[in-house]
Amino acid sequence: MIAVEVLQYDFMQRALIAAVLVGLTAPSVGVFLVQRGLSLIGDGLGHVALTGVAVGLVTARSPVLTALVAAVIGAVAVEVVRHRGRTGGDVALAVLFYGGIAGGVVIVSQAPPGRPANLDAYLFGAITTTTTSDLWTFAVLAAAVLLVTVGMRRVLYAVAIDEEHASASGLPVLGLNLLLAVVTAVSVVVAMRVVGLLLISALMIVPIAAAQVLARSFRATTVLGCVLGVVSAVVGVTTSFYADTPSGGTIVLVAIALFAIALAVNALRGAIAGR
Repeated sequence: MIAVEVLQYDFMQRALIAAVLVGLTAPSVGVFLVQRGLSLIGDGLGHVALTGVAVGLVTARSPVLTALVAAVIGAVAVEVVRHRGRTGGDVALAVLFYGGIAGGVVIVSQAPPGRPANLDAYLFGAITTTTTSDLWTFAVLAAAVLLVTVGMRRVLYAVAIDEEHASASGLPVLGLNLLLAVVTAVSVVVAMRVVGLLLISALMIVPIAAAQVLARSFRATTVLGCVLGVVSAVVGVTTSFYADTPSGGTIVLVAIALFAIALAVNALRGAIAGR
C-alpha cells in the first residue's frame, strides 16, 4: 500500500527513478576508488562541482551541465598532478575541497539582485524537485558511467590493484586513470540532486564497504554494492517522503544502517563457523 501511495505522485516517480540511477552508478565507480585508496575523491569533486553549479545559477545556464564541466576539469587536473608526482594526492584533494567550495560561495554571491541563487538543493539534495529534463540528463550520464565501469571492469580493476604491473603488461595506465576520474566526476553530477554534493562520497563508498564485508570476490562485491546502493537510495527516498526529512541525509543513514547489518551478519557468520 505504501509503495502504491508513493507512486501516485509524479514527483515521487521521478525521484525514485533518479534514486535507482544513482544507486547503481555511484557504487559501480566507488568500488574502483576503494581499491585505489581514493575513497574521499568524491567529496573533492563534489566541492569542485559546486563551483560549476554556482556558475550555472548566476549565468542562468543549466547547473547540471556547468557542474559536469567543472567536475570533469577538476578530476582530470587531480589525476594528472597525481600521475606526475609533483605533489601528493591528498594535497591535490585538499586544493579541490577548499578551492571548489570557496569558488562556489564567491561566485554565487555575485548573482544579480533579480536572480537569487540558492545552493542548498545541490549541497544537501532535493530529489523531489527533479524535473523530467533532469531525469533524461541523469539517465544518459548514468548509462555512460555504467558502460565504462561494466564494459571495462577488468582493465580498470587491473590498474586499481597494481599500476606498475598494469603498466608493465602494456595497459595505458594514465589513460585508464583519466577515464575513471571522468566517470567519477560524471557520477558526482548524477548524484548531486539526490544526495547532495556534501554527501555524494558516502553513496559511492558505504555500500561497497558493506559489500566487502560479505562478498568474497571483486565481482560479487561490485554486484552486491550496487544492489545495496539501490536499496539505500530507494528506501531513503521513500522514508524521507513519509518522515519529511532531507533525502540526501536519509539515504546515507540507510546506507550506514545496511553497513552495520553487514558487520553483524559477518560477525554472526564467523561465530557459527568457529563452533
